[in-house]
Amino acid sequence: MTNSDWSPSFTARVAEQMRRARKAAGLTVAEAGEACATLGLPVPKTTITNLETRRRSSIDLAEFLVLAEVYKVPPVSLLFPLGTDASVAVLPDREVPTWEAVSWFTGETPLDKPAPEGSARDVLDTYRAHSDAVATALASSRLAKERRRKASVTLDAARRDALLEAAASYEQLAFDDCRELRGFRDAMRERGLIPPALPTDLTFVDNPED
Repeated sequence: MTNSDWSPSFTARVAEQMRRARKAAGLTVAEAGEACATLGLPVPKTTITNLETRRRSSIDLAEFLVLAEVYKVPPVSLLFPLGTDASVAVLPDREVPTWEAVSWFTGETPLDKPAPEGSARDVLDTYRAHSDAVATALASSRLAKERRRKASVTLDAARRDALLEAAASYEQLAFDDCRELRGFRDAMRERGLIPPALPTDLTFVDNPED
């Protein structure tokens, strides 16, 4: 497939995904256009219609992102028909399995070795690892609090002792997870990266006194 063939074909595929997303959202073309305007970027209904009927061979990136938000779908799902097409042409003369296309677009293609430090892929991987660390610390902290809460309301002395013992174990685990998360965030800052905001239950992690 040449570039002249691939570009309109790619746009047509995206437009079809957008048409399906609009219908799944239960929106008319006019309603979709109005919703775009509410978000701050008016998209005429003629633009949406022309895209869906393939009378328009290109799509504006800003319009694409706003429509994805209106349809409440991840933008990447409009680019690559995951689950319905086995393969897709990601570039001229390059057709790959659809999941590989998604991984390529999101920067999650498997690597044989870690990406060079400071590279775009390394930064993406660092933020994904941070997200995992947050999820781990959040889970262990909530489990510890739940065991402590259960111990505080039971009238069975033996059960209370067992719950307190379990709570202490979970609290130690939560302490270790939170300390690891703090170290991870400090390392990010040392590299000049801005760590994402923490969930309310973990804001204490950034306070050296806690």
